[in-house]
Amino acid sequence: MASPLEDIIRNRIQMSGAINIAQYMDLCLSHPDWGYYQKQDPFGSGGDFITAPEISQMFGEMIGIWALSVWQQMGSPDVFNLVELGPGRSTLMLDALRAAKNNDAFIGAARICLVETSPCLKKRQLQTLKDYHVHQVRDVKDIPDGPVIVIANEFFDALPIRQFEKTVDGWRERMVGLDEKGHLCFQNGADASIHMAAKTGSVMETSEAGIGVIRDLSQRINTFSGAALIIDYGYSGPAFGDTFQALYRHRFENPLIRPGDQDLTAHVDFSGLKTAAEKAGIKVTGPVTQSAFLSAMGIQARAQMLRSNATMQQKKDIQSALERLLDPEQMGDLFKVMAMTDQNIRTVAGF
Repeated sequence: MASPLEDIIRNRIQMSGAINIAQYMDLCLSHPDWGYYQKQDPFGSGGDFITAPEISQMFGEMIGIWALSVWQQMGSPDVFNLVELGPGRSTLMLDALRAAKNNDAFIGAARICLVETSPCLKKRQLQTLKDYHVHQVRDVKDIPDGPVIVIANEFFDALPIRQFEKTVDGWRERMVGLDEKGHLCFQNGADASIHMAAKTGSVMETSEAGIGVIRDLSQRINTFSGAALIIDYGYSGPAFGDTFQALYRHRFENPLIRPGDQDLTAHVDFSGLKTAAEKAGIKVTGPVTQSAFLSAMGIQARAQMLRSNATMQQKKDIQSALERLLDPEQMGDLFKVMAMTDQNIRTVAGF
């Protein structure tokens, strides 16, 4: 039985023709009534995926130490916006604030701002951060004026992408249409104005939404000073490949089934984000692997500190979480970390 959103998408295609993958992702994730992020909490063992902050408190604590270091590099402004993009349950923000709580000036200066569109997650965030004053907005453009420190952990991977495939007749945009039975299917669209050598069958991905966020952040950092830390799974150089994927109950699935009921993501093109930021006059550091960044921030020392007062089972859990975050075969190498700063910030912790 088709979901309500699948019927909406099918009717749209029947009326107006095939849609590109960016349009499909936007409908599946952000439809006001049936979008994936609009109607549920997808995190944790009972959801569809687990992010690094849910794996261990150490992850968010390292981010808190990083934010404190950047704030000091900025000259310790009396007021600044501590922003998180797509904060989920705000587990990361809570852990980050706890790591920095001994610096009263930092905590007092921070105006917590969460960029979130999900009604369900907004409620959860306010519960998590009940001891803090929190400002929630829907868009990067709505962040209050002033110096900023922005955290974006697994945010860019959920932004819509477009795909282009090299066929024997040239580059064509990959679209979502209907097969002869009326089921959603991939099909090639019109010629694409791409002049790039590649083998037939190669797939290239672009994220106009991601580049747009980078430009907005760059403008804000240039105007008011500050920094942004981007952590996500992706690649750090130009590459071909189909990374469009769906996650449902911790398993990979066909992204064209269960529209609105499973998470849709794609690997992040860090080289594209870096180029966009540098064109806007922003200083970019990295990307480096998540393993290298967390190690440089001192996560092993923090793990040892936690183990010193832990039970045997807790020690095993701490070690397991550390390995999951750092192991090259798990999250350590696939996830990359990149910092964007204004030109006055000379050194960036963790790189």
